[in-house]
Amino acid sequence: MALSTTLFRFPPIPLQQFHHTPSTKRLLYPRISPQFPKMPLTAKALPNPVPGFRGAVSEAIALIQSSPATWKSAFLNNFLIFIAGAPILVSGLSLSGIAAAFLLGTLTWRAFGSPGFLLVATYFVIGTAATKVKMAQKEAQGVAEKRKGRRGPGSVIGSSAAGCVCAFLSIYGVGGEAFLRLWQLGFVASFCTKLSDTVSSEIGKAYGKTTYLVTTLKIVPRGTEGAVSAEGTSAGLLASILLAFVGCLMGQIDAVEAVICVVAAQIANLGESFIGAALQGKEGFRWLNNDVVNVINISMGSILAILIQKILRGF
Repeated sequence: MALSTTLFRFPPIPLQQFHHTPSTKRLLYPRISPQFPKMPLTAKALPNPVPGFRGAVSEAIALIQSSPATWKSAFLNNFLIFIAGAPILVSGLSLSGIAAAFLLGTLTWRAFGSPGFLLVATYFVIGTAATKVKMAQKEAQGVAEKRKGRRGPGSVIGSSAAGCVCAFLSIYGVGGEAFLRLWQLGFVASFCTKLSDTVSSEIGKAYGKTTYLVTTLKIVPRGTEGAVSAEGTSAGLLASILLAFVGCLMGQIDAVEAVICVVAAQIANLGESFIGAALQGKEGFRWLNNDVVNVINISMGSILAILIQKILRGF
C-alpha cells in the first residue's frame, strides 16, 4: 500500500547547522541548541541578621561610653552594673531597697558620671561591711539593724536625699557654671557624712568599750540613741577620710575640698548625736525616726561643706 509522501515531509535544515570532520567530510549531527529560559545572573540576597546585631552592639557600646552622660547611658550602665553586682546588692538591701538604689544609681550616673557612681558604690560596700560586723552579737544585744542589716527603701532614701538634691541641681544647671562644683562638693560631703555615721554607729555597737551620751556624757549601753564611743568615732573619721580620698582620686573634689568634706561630716555627725539624744523617741517627736534623722544629718553635712567652701574661697 502506497503511503502519502506528505507524511514524511520534514522542513529543510540549513546546511550550516551540520558540521563535518575535515577528513571524512561526512555529516555528523545537526547543531541544535536547546532553548532554556535565561536565569538572572544575581540572586536576591537573603536577609542577614549579623550586620543588624553588630550595629546594635556598636550603638550600645557608644551609649555606654557617651560623655557627658545621658539618661539612656546612665540607665544602661547602671543596669549592667546592677546585674553584675547582684550578689552584693542582695546581701545589703531588700528587694524594694534595690529598686530605690537603682533609681539612685541612675540619677548619680546622669549627674556625675562614673566617678559619682563609684563614690556611691564605695559607700555602699563599706557601709554594708560595717553593718555585718559582729552581727550575731548585735542581734543578741538587740542593737542590730533589721533584716540582718539588709536595708529598705526608707534607709536608701534617707541616706541619699541630700545627694539626690545636689544631683538634680547639677543636671539642670541651677546657679550656672559657678555652682556646678559646689553641687558636686555637696554630693560628696553628703555621702562622707552618712558613711561616717554608719561606720561609727556599727563599729561602736560592735567594739565600743564605753559609750557616752553626748548631751550629758553619762555612760549608757551600746546602741543608745545619741551615744558615742572612742572606737566608733575613730572608725567613722577614718571612713569619711577614705571616701573623701576616693572622691579626690576620681577628680570630683580637690585636696582642700576633701578636708572640707571630712570636717563637715564630723560636725554633722555630732549634731545628729545631739538630735538623737535630745529629741528622738521623745514625746512629740515620734515622727523623728532614724530615716528622718539621716536626712537631717546628711543635709547638714552637705550644706556645711558648701558654706565652708564659700567662706574659704569667697562668696
